[in-house]
Amino acid sequence: MEGNGATDSQTPVSTDPKAVNRARFELELEFVQALANPFYLHSLAQQNILEQPAFINFLRYLMYFKEKDYARFIHYPHALHHLELLQHAQFRSQMKKDEFLREYLHQKQFDHWRTWREPAATTSSVPSGLVQGDTDSERAKTA
Repeated sequence: MEGNGATDSQTPVSTDPKAVNRARFELELEFVQALANPFYLHSLAQQNILEQPAFINFLRYLMYFKEKDYARFIHYPHALHHLELLQHAQFRSQMKKDEFLREYLHQKQFDHWRTWREPAATTSSVPSGLVQGDTDSERAKTA
């Protein structure tokens, strides 16, 4: 059986609405997380993508990721901050012409991750003699 080969290499398109919505959500999530990269933002600006009205509307649409139910899927919190900044025309135009802004965002991001600590790691620094409910008054009663 001979074919043109075009349909053989394509993946089947799902008609299940849940699968379609999930695929769309995953695609949008991946894009939003890519916004955490200042070099990617600068690249978008250099290609004039940040000036296109359809793209600006898409960025406005993606603001739903700031809601609690959706923000929990974000692994890179700077993505939400950058998405917020991209809502402003002044930021979008500065990103295009100012490499200093790109480097500034990159440095701020680096400083954040350099000093960030896992919440569980900060509680492990409590001296072993002090556990919850173990205060000086509690120890005095037992002595």
